[in-house]
Amino acid sequence: MRVISLCPSNTEIIEFLGLTHLLVGVDDFSDWPESIASLPKLGPDLSINMNQVEKLNPDMVLASLSVPGMEKNVEQLKERGIPHIILNPQSLSDIEQDLITTAEVLGYPERGKQAAEQYHTRLAKVKQQYTHNHRALTLYWEWWPKPIFTPGKLNWLTEISEAAGAVNLFHDVELASVQTDWEDVLIRKPDYICLVWVGVRREKVQKSVVKKRPGFESLNYFSDDQILILEEELYCRPSPRLLDGLEKLVGLIQN
Repeated sequence: MRVISLCPSNTEIIEFLGLTHLLVGVDDFSDWPESIASLPKLGPDLSINMNQVEKLNPDMVLASLSVPGMEKNVEQLKERGIPHIILNPQSLSDIEQDLITTAEVLGYPERGKQAAEQYHTRLAKVKQQYTHNHRALTLYWEWWPKPIFTPGKLNWLTEISEAAGAVNLFHDVELASVQTDWEDVLIRKPDYICLVWVGVRREKVQKSVVKKRPGFESLNYFSDDQILILEEELYCRPSPRLLDGLEKLVGLIQN
């Protein structure tokens, strides 16, 4: 089969299924695994070049609704009659199901079942160790600094936090993404600040940006180690790589 992926999380699901060799094109932001580097790039995930997609003559396109604005891609795929499926994972269990669904559509159902089982087992192993902590640490996840955006209850980072024996600072807000302000963060007094600025490479994020904010000293942090600069690609993409992020997070906060 000739397969195209229109967003990084879909490309990563293909890799976890061991089916990367089926890919003939990906979006501009797909950067893992390294083996896809030479594939045709079809534009950013919110502005895919559908003429190029059509020219590649795919048997299946993996579309997504994981980012607002991707609906446009789905509409164009429908208009052109290009075979596709739409993934829209909002939770860790959705990702597990997407492994099964994608593998079935691509003709490798057994791979899907195996990958889903491995994913489930790996997640359960971490949960078993840390979800019964008597005093859960609070994590403030920052997706964007100005204005401040952070995940709410309806997001996989709430689940990732809980699996690591912690609590998402804004788990009480019934939204996937919350726009708030620094004063609200200070009032909630997080144990850790987790910086995962979407679209910004880890090496470009500086702890000093947070430390210079008014009232930062009121958090009474023992050291800069309570400000974590994390890889956006391990925490902000709904793919099995979130488990890599989870295991890394555990190593940073549960020591």
